[in-house]
Amino acid sequence: MTERVEGAGVELSATARGTGAPLLLVHDLAADARAWTGLTDALGEGVRTIAYDRRGYGDSGAPEPYERTTVQEQSEDARALLSALGAARGDAVAVGEGFGALVVLDLLVRLPALLHGAVLVAPPLNQFSPTAAAVLSDQRGLLEAALRDGGPAAAVAAWRPGADERVRAAHRAFFADFGGLASWPVTRRELRAVTVPVAVVTATATAPHLVESADVLAELLPAGRRIEAESPLGALRDLLGAS
Repeated sequence: MTERVEGAGVELSATARGTGAPLLLVHDLAADARAWTGLTDALGEGVRTIAYDRRGYGDSGAPEPYERTTVQEQSEDARALLSALGAARGDAVAVGEGFGALVVLDLLVRLPALLHGAVLVAPPLNQFSPTAAAVLSDQRGLLEAALRDGGPAAAVAAWRPGADERVRAAHRAFFADFGGLASWPVTRRELRAVTVPVAVVTATATAPHLVESADVLAELLPAGRRIEAESPLGALRDLLGAS
């Protein structure tokens, strides 16, 4: 069932299905809630999944003009969403991919009683990767060239080949996200204070600088577990089974 929920000052579109333990799904940049369809189908009706379009994507609103965002702003949307849907009692698990993994991490750091556990897929903690600076420079060059040659929708497609028209049309949110990647000044001490179980997942195709970040993060988290897998499903079922 799709619902309209007030986030942190914007209206968010969220789809909730199933019953049982609440599971919040937070998508990456250049994506939307549809990215989780395969996972929600695999989990079935025994888990209460909550997938939402982050601000500026899909059917969710955004400020006017919408040119920038931060990880904390995005996590406030997530917190407000959980509260509005009655899933803010400390029994929820969250899955975040890419930028969405930073959103979930911010919830874990700032609101330690909110989540029971988390799965983080390829979190872009670029400050923990010695090779990330060069990669980010190359990515900026790619986006600038695509923007110059084909406009903002083409830049989104250059970042995520195969992005459909709806995702390409959310280019304001994409560029706000891209600028917000470096907006989260987390410290190692804050990460060491996160005590709930967290699985940090990368796949065979994950970029090397993201693998470096994932390795460091899993070591810092007291209950962190490092997983190489093509899907977060196994780690997620372990966490839900322990809920």
